[in-house]
Amino acid sequence: MAHPGLTNTVLVVDDEAVIRARLKGYFEREGYRVLEAGDGEQMWQQFTNQHIDLVMLDINLPGTDGLSLARELRSRSDVGIILVTGRDETIDKIVGLEMGADDYVTKPFELRELLVRVKNLLWRISLVKKAQQDVVEQFEQCDDIIAFDQYILELNSRKLSRGDEVIKLTKAEFELLTAFALHPQQVLSRERLMQQTSHRNEEVNDRTIDVIIRRLRNKLQADLFVTVHGEGYLFATKIKD
Repeated sequence: MAHPGLTNTVLVVDDEAVIRARLKGYFEREGYRVLEAGDGEQMWQQFTNQHIDLVMLDINLPGTDGLSLARELRSRSDVGIILVTGRDETIDKIVGLEMGADDYVTKPFELRELLVRVKNLLWRISLVKKAQQDVVEQFEQCDDIIAFDQYILELNSRKLSRGDEVIKLTKAEFELLTAFALHPQQVLSRERLMQQTSHRNEEVNDRTIDVIIRRLRNKLQADLFVTVHGEGYLFATKIKD
């Protein structure tokens, strides 16, 4: 795995100056650029004025808590978010991930473990960005509108319609359907399909892809997605000229 830290900026958000100093010193020695914030207000100041790749965000902050900040961060940006807390409760982890965090660590933590988590998250983000860029390039090489079966898929407006009916798709559903529509009648592996989605959490796996495809099968009346056992899925239709 390539070392991403040489070009990445990490923002440490914690109200304890000792912890901020410890993290700043350690990650700077590992080649990262490290910024600090003691609360949500300082975090937004840094976020507005600096390019930031990853935020280490303490949950227990004065003023606006870390969970609320994570939710707002995710609504504004695709920045990596690792939540840090002194509590070791499962409900905190679940809520944190639901708020848009990518990962979660509990104090006291080992710095080496945190470093591995940071590297892994930045690596996953880089894969997602590369996959998204590949899709953008594919968009540029094809028409904005893809017609198949009874459906019209509009790439720029992210809209799927059947006649006068507009079929609502989640972001993940749209991304997978687009990948299939750009590669009709080709077997796509689950690994390749995972790279086409914006999900970065390590818990996203083969089963996640299966669930998204099951939802697409339910929303599209024709069974266009054929399971090829041991290989992946095939989009079993032709694209109309």
